[in-house]
Amino acid sequence: MAGYGWDEYDVRTGGRQTIHDAGNMIDITTEFVKIPGGQHGGSWGVRIRGTPRDNAPEHLVTSIIFYAAMEGFGNLQVSNEEDESGIEGTVKMEGSSNELGEFLLEVTEGPESNVHPPPRHKSYSSKPLDRSIVSSLQVEDKNIWQAKALLFQHMKTEIDEMISLYGQENAPPPWQIFTIANNIREGNMHFVQKVFDGAFEFDVMFSSGSAPEPMDSNSISKAIKTATRAFSDRFSKVLAPTAPFNKSKYRVFAHSMLSNLLGGIGYFHGDALVDRSYAPEYEEENEGFWEETAEARQRQGAVKLEGPAELYTSIPSRPFFPRGFLWDEGFHLVPVADWDMDLTLDIVRSWFNLMDEDGWIGREQILGPEARSKVPPEFQVQYPHYANPPTLFLIFEALVDKLGNAGSIHDSGDPLESIRSPHLQNPENAKKYLRDLYPLLKRHYFWFRKTQWGDIKSYDREAFSTREAYRWRGRSTAHVLTSGLDDYPRPQPPHPGELHTDLISWMGMMTRSMRRIADTIDETDDAKEFQGYETAIIRNIDDLHWSNKEQTYCDATIDDYEESVHVCHKGYISIFPFLTGLLPADSPRLGAILDLISDPEELWSPYGIRSLSKRSPNYHTGEDYWRSPVWMNINYLAVKSLFDLSQSPGSHQKRATKLYTSLRTNLVENVFNEWERTKFAWEQYHPETGHGQRTQHFTGWTSLVVKIMAMPDLRGGNVMKEEL
Repeated sequence: MAGYGWDEYDVRTGGRQTIHDAGNMIDITTEFVKIPGGQHGGSWGVRIRGTPRDNAPEHLVTSIIFYAAMEGFGNLQVSNEEDESGIEGTVKMEGSSNELGEFLLEVTEGPESNVHPPPRHKSYSSKPLDRSIVSSLQVEDKNIWQAKALLFQHMKTEIDEMISLYGQENAPPPWQIFTIANNIREGNMHFVQKVFDGAFEFDVMFSSGSAPEPMDSNSISKAIKTATRAFSDRFSKVLAPTAPFNKSKYRVFAHSMLSNLLGGIGYFHGDALVDRSYAPEYEEENEGFWEETAEARQRQGAVKLEGPAELYTSIPSRPFFPRGFLWDEGFHLVPVADWDMDLTLDIVRSWFNLMDEDGWIGREQILGPEARSKVPPEFQVQYPHYANPPTLFLIFEALVDKLGNAGSIHDSGDPLESIRSPHLQNPENAKKYLRDLYPLLKRHYFWFRKTQWGDIKSYDREAFSTREAYRWRGRSTAHVLTSGLDDYPRPQPPHPGELHTDLISWMGMMTRSMRRIADTIDETDDAKEFQGYETAIIRNIDDLHWSNKEQTYCDATIDDYEESVHVCHKGYISIFPFLTGLLPADSPRLGAILDLISDPEELWSPYGIRSLSKRSPNYHTGEDYWRSPVWMNINYLAVKSLFDLSQSPGSHQKRATKLYTSLRTNLVENVFNEWERTKFAWEQYHPETGHGQRTQHFTGWTSLVVKIMAMPDLRGGNVMKEEL
């Protein structure tokens, strides 16, 4: 595969997706459009085009299979009369359900320019390829998600029959033998196969019965033009790249990155595996707790299916991580919030609707058997004492920022602006949204404080507050998966007296966000309470985590003499108080933090900030997941924090401006260059070569590059306060 993904896409109008299939020597383009109207969500259409690649033979044969299925209550049937030779013209399916009402689904024949393989074998007479082959199946609801396996199973029966009939030596050509049966009957899953010679085009159209007019190919053509123009116009108003990235090549790249982020938004439904045994070992209070918890997780009967639940979410990668990840989501929604705040807040609400009565939200939403089929068994179970970085609160801060900035609503000329931005156009809508969600936000916040607390008193630690310390639950000797930083080095061996710099920093950000939300909705007493927590957290970050010896922030643990000691692994964790905006411009710690960030022998690389210091003995060791690579989500926090510092008068302003400019340039250039070289965005980037690595087509938080490209150009040293 030489690349695939959305070239442009908007969830409200549609877009264009291209698959560069080098192996089969064809590029396939799908242009998807939505047409509003009626009481059931409107209609939609998709135009499928195939264009042979330059190295393709003169007669390139391509087989395309489209399928439709109805799960649950409802009906979907092929309305064409059955013909053993296939269907000439448009294939029509009529259906109905409570949610969709009555509808018509059509698969067109396509233009006259379409060419089909000529007869080259006597099998052609019983199954001509100049028409659509349609086959119906009746499938149990629990198996509908296995359409690919069902198709291959069905097709194998056809292949076996042909081989039996004609023999191996006189077998039909591949495009004739790899076909489904012509078998229209009652069913809830219907396959439509088309076989083409050379370039091709056809449409799939869904017409809602309550829409004013049915879909046709002309309406698809008009809608495609409108959607393309609208996407480009909106992008140029709300997320246009600034210098030096305001050239056409970067614009195409930015369009693609945002579109694949938006194209990864989907609806998921199903049951989930949860361990609610509340085993005492899960308190993690004893030394050696990681061994006790591992044993507890193996007990029979502790894990049960819960649900079903539903989630509207933006996923990290459609082919590799097609499910919701809690800490990824907040980063995903940063650029989405600029594009469509209403959509963003729908997704945020969907996550908080998953919360249990204690305030817990599962960090990974593996809903249903299809989702579980993509996840190793040892990672499927969710635990109600496991947390994850509360990045959704970044979105609440963005919303409050926009409410406080009268110029945040761009004059986009977008006819859908009133749908995208009702919370910004009328602040009372935003306040109502926050008030409605506020009880859940408080429950979640205090769940964090109750379950992820760190121990100060037992070890006579000196700190401003005896309460504001935090420790991730769920760690092992090798990982703290709950932190999101998986294999990042931590104190060894694990100890119940550990304190984690990144978690107290996240709690500081979360507390600040709660304070600002409370202020916005006039919860004055709560705002004062959160202000007190916030002040104590900021003071305790210095008291508990700053190492004068190492001149950086460090995790803490308990040594053999029952004394609290710092364990310093310089890297992302060392700069977390800065990344989360908890260090004021006059902080005495800032100089050392900027030294660490900017030192090429520590964190600085030509491609972004490394996850672990180059001087660390753990650099490039073990899994090397968070032990050297450049990650876009953390680098975005660094770019934003450097920008904020560049706008604050003080002794670090000029240096922050220079670092901001260099880091912004390095990140964008490298992600862009790798996208051009490989045709993919990547999960992480190598700190020595800049090469993308691990998961390809990782269009989740790597799409933050779009936000970075749209940030102000400060190469001239300009100070220009801009909402970010």
